[in-house]
Amino acid sequence: MKHILTLTLSPTIDKSTSVEKIIAEHKLNCDEPKFEPGGGGINVSRALKRLGLTSTAVFTSGGLSGKLLQELLHKEQIEQHPIETFNLTRENFIVVNRATNEQLRFGMPAPALVEGEEETILKAVKQMAAKASYIVASGSIPKGVSTDFLAKVARIAHQEDARLVIDTSGEALEQAIEEGIYLLKPNQNELRKLTGIEAEDNDAIEEAARIIVNKDKCGIVVVSMGPQGAYVVTKDYAEFVSAPSVKKRSTVGAGDSMVAGMVYGCVNNYDLGHMVRMGIACGSAATMNHGTELFKKEDVDRLYEWLNKQTTNYLV
Repeated sequence: MKHILTLTLSPTIDKSTSVEKIIAEHKLNCDEPKFEPGGGGINVSRALKRLGLTSTAVFTSGGLSGKLLQELLHKEQIEQHPIETFNLTRENFIVVNRATNEQLRFGMPAPALVEGEEETILKAVKQMAAKASYIVASGSIPKGVSTDFLAKVARIAHQEDARLVIDTSGEALEQAIEEGIYLLKPNQNELRKLTGIEAEDNDAIEEAARIIVNKDKCGIVVVSMGPQGAYVVTKDYAEFVSAPSVKKRSTVGAGDSMVAGMVYGCVNNYDLGHMVRMGIACGSAATMNHGTELFKKEDVDRLYEWLNKQTTNYLV
């Protein structure tokens, strides 16, 4: 079996804790913090590991925080290919207010890439793509990255006969779609920006997604609808799948977990309906855990089984 590459341009160390109650201007006594590796593609690699698939995480790594990120991934036995950068790897901060069970997420801006670093990343991707069946580019695009970066990644994927999966936004995404990708996972807001359609109901979501797939530039569009579920659309298939009702503790990494579940389904030759259900099961299971823990495999298995017992809501 060929390998899976994940690509993260904006990795992070997620520092999470909790307090009894948040009161402005007061000194708050926090629980012992937990440090976990994070960022789009890195979380996809972590989730794939939980599903029993190996992948190589390609990511930027700067300074002492970058070294800590590498150490955290090593502890989770994630295969990694860090690319040294001038600027420090960022840290995000998550605090749970136990009095209300509310979660406060403080996301720091992604450090910019400096001259020459983008070329180094592309060279690494090209070298490793020959052994890859899937390339998953996920997460935000930092400053200093050219708008055609993902389009270049798409060309590399085409040259090496690898399937490109993208979960990001902005002009870089638009150019990548024009180059051609295998699977795209936008949320409703991102879908609106891509098509100009207010995707607020199922009919509008399908219409907007078909605009993308009918250009013959994207094989599969899976629109994430948060706790409502997801809509999967191809040229000759469309289905809305409701998400299961779960006790939500944290949404950190839920979207990345969904991507990992869908990649798992693709690698194992699931049909479209089962592929998106696996993605929803992983994303929903991730919300059941505190902080940035992602999901437990037993929760995924249970939710996936439940989803497969449900009646199809919409099928063309």
